[in-house]
Amino acid sequence: MNLNELKNAASVLKSGKRMPALFIGHGTPMNGIETNSFSNSWRDLAKTLPRPEAIVCISAHWLTQGVRVTAMKEPRTIHDFGGFPEELFAVRYPAPGSPAMAENVRKTVASVPVTADTDWGLDHGTWTVIRHMYPEADIPVLQVSIDYHQPPRFHYELGRELAALRDKGVLVVGSGNMVHNLRKVAFDRIAEVGYGYDWAHEMNAVFKKHILAGNHAPLIDYPSMGEAAMLAIPTPDHYYPMLYVLGMQAKGEEAALFNDQAVGGSLTMTSILLG
Repeated sequence: MNLNELKNAASVLKSGKRMPALFIGHGTPMNGIETNSFSNSWRDLAKTLPRPEAIVCISAHWLTQGVRVTAMKEPRTIHDFGGFPEELFAVRYPAPGSPAMAENVRKTVASVPVTADTDWGLDHGTWTVIRHMYPEADIPVLQVSIDYHQPPRFHYELGRELAALRDKGVLVVGSGNMVHNLRKVAFDRIAEVGYGYDWAHEMNAVFKKHILAGNHAPLIDYPSMGEAAMLAIPTPDHYYPMLYVLGMQAKGEEAALFNDQAVGGSLTMTSILLG
């Protein structure tokens, strides 16, 4: 789906009561300060969506034992990376938090306890994307952690529970990358949008086929897809946020794809709009 088609699909959501849900391929932290096709799409998409009461992000970069939700009034901007320009480390995204919404999240999840967290903040899986979408930083932003000790099915089912937030004016965003293998990144071609290894393109196509068909079972059981899948997902930290969002998909609800590009050989930026 191209950007104009995505805008048309998103504009339909304005007439409904349920908020959309997004899985965003966030890519390099540099997307947080660069103006490029990816950051432009995030900014343009936000203009077509209903204004959220709050934003809840499931970021690939907050891995915990147990489930946590940020519950402070003023979440700090976390620079959880190294080797980048000082300009990136200077960024602050001063969006407010919401202890009340954190409590709402805790009450929404019945299957497991959710701990209120006042230490974390907003990591780069969240702020590098959200600062382009909502540059005024005037909407409360919270994060829900990924219990990294749990299997894929756990994250999908937790997404099903969190879907209730969409009916309360909350924009839920999963932030990771569908294909993400940092060990095999071609750094000499990192700026070449569209460049991907054969296995990256292969698995991205398989993932997209199942997503568009609403066929989630093989996506949950991704190791069964074979060697190419394990190259695409050597560790599931960036993949799990997508499962949360797929778990939020209601019966008959369409999924639209955008930013469907490979970068650096072993990453894909392919993103999903539910609505």
